[in-house]
Order: sequence, then C-alpha cells, then structure tokens
Amino acid sequence: MASRLKEGVKFDDGKLRYDLLPICGIREIIRVLMHGAKKYDDDNWHKVASQPEGKARYYNACKRHIDDWWEGEENDKESGLHHLAHASCCLLFLLWLYFKGEKDG
Repeated sequence: MASRLKEGVKFDDGKLRYDLLPICGIREIIRVLMHGAKKYDDDNWHKVASQPEGKARYYNACKRHIDDWWEGEENDKESGLHHLAHASCCLLFLLWLYFKGEKDG
C-alpha cells in the first residue's frame, strides 16, 4: 500500500531545538574547554567543581573574566580566547553543580 503523504512526517514538538544555539559562541566555548583539557586534563573542570570550594572557585573565575572583559580586555592573556567564553564555561560548570544537586551555599 502506497503512502498518501507527499512529505515525510516527524513529531518534534516539545523537543530541544539545538538550531537555536549561537554556534559561533558555542565553538569559542569548546575552544576554551579544549585549552583546559590540553593544559590540565580532559574533564579537569569536573574534578575542581566537585571539590568543596569548587562552586566559589568557578564563581570567582567567572567574575574575573567578566570584569576583565568589562574593562576592555577582549581576550584572556594566557589562552588568547575570549573572556566571555571563559566566563560562559564557568557558568556552565556552576549550572552543572546546580543540577547535580549542590544548590546550597
């Protein structure tokens, strides 16, 4: 029996729309993660975030990157990558901690 539909059907309503992500920003964040993996180790951020002071360390790092950017420094002196991408990584780590259940403190 031949299909009567002239176009394919896929039910995507309510599913995540990855096409809404600004890819240039995501690529810069990935570059920051790659820099960290090369400098330290893959997923080193996870080890730091999991320490008792991890939340405060990433909050402070985020603020330093935002402050440096706000004061006119576009790229981090060490990595050469955009301060906002570094800050975004820190925010992602803090968000990971939040969803992991470390919402207090």
